[in-house]
Amino acid sequence: MKEQLEEIRRRSLAELADDASEAAIEAVRIRTLGRAGELTEIMRGMRDVPQAERPMLGQLVNQIKREIEARIEELKSRNQQLALDRSLSEAALDVTLPGAKVPRGRIHPVTQILERMLAILVAMGFEVENTQDIEDDFHNFGALNFPPNHPAREMQDTFFVPGAMLLRTHTSNGQIRVMERRRPPLAVVCPGKCYRRDDLSVRASPMFTQIEGFMVDRRGRITMAHLKGLLAEFARAFFGPDTKVRFRASFFPFTEPSAELDIHCLLCAGAGCPVCKQSGWTEVLGCGMIHPNVLRAVKLDPDEYGGFAFGMGVERTGLMALGIDDMRLFFENDLRFLAQFSAISGGTR
Repeated sequence: MKEQLEEIRRRSLAELADDASEAAIEAVRIRTLGRAGELTEIMRGMRDVPQAERPMLGQLVNQIKREIEARIEELKSRNQQLALDRSLSEAALDVTLPGAKVPRGRIHPVTQILERMLAILVAMGFEVENTQDIEDDFHNFGALNFPPNHPAREMQDTFFVPGAMLLRTHTSNGQIRVMERRRPPLAVVCPGKCYRRDDLSVRASPMFTQIEGFMVDRRGRITMAHLKGLLAEFARAFFGPDTKVRFRASFFPFTEPSAELDIHCLLCAGAGCPVCKQSGWTEVLGCGMIHPNVLRAVKLDPDEYGGFAFGMGVERTGLMALGIDDMRLFFENDLRFLAQFSAISGGTR
């Protein structure tokens, strides 16, 4: 058996030469040291060796095993070092060459506009609450005083989803969600995405961003005059101190009386263009005093409480702020267009 062990040592070390490949090294390891390897089998057969010879043979087996393991480890370490050296030499960098310029990412202009608008409103005393995009009929229509046969409830205007749900058509659902959870006094703005079955055009999009704002307190403490003053100040803070504004009577199911705020078109300076429909004025938002039926829907007595609400589209407002005449540019992901808006400050175009 001693001769057999010496032969295993001689053959194994011969195969573990300096130029041995990874595959050859692994083959030697499995053949000699594996669970069914030669040295393992010899150790299992030691019970058949005379008692007097067992210590000497056991020591020899362990010695050969250590020699082979040490040689395998030496070759593996050397091969790893050679591979590392080869990799470093092939991928050597010339530090004297100019570095690669990595383009900087930018916040999307619509997001910048939204953040600027919210910053102004927060400075005016409003707090921001986010509400859900997928809504039920009650919170999107019923509680906001839309009659059952209102055209906005039809399939051609609203995206319906399974489970008697829909994609909200305005962020006015935020009014209902917040007033269900909290009692007045309230001064809250709810930003978010809205969805309507509109074709993408110069002034419209099937998905757009809106901010809903509302203020509620004891009846008599909040009036239409407060609403007009707040929105006029907002327009001047956002578009610039010389911005001309006007209020027009309008109608919305959830406010009474209702109005729309227009600003003098900043793109054409009042001369008329496609964005302002040649009128010289551009609608910025709708507003009004909260309808008594809306207050009743959230268990508030309209004889005790009152307030106002307003809603504005971020993309359309962004057209004015950035001097852009086509809303579609916001959604085409043309990096040449988006790269122009690294930062947007109030009152500048």
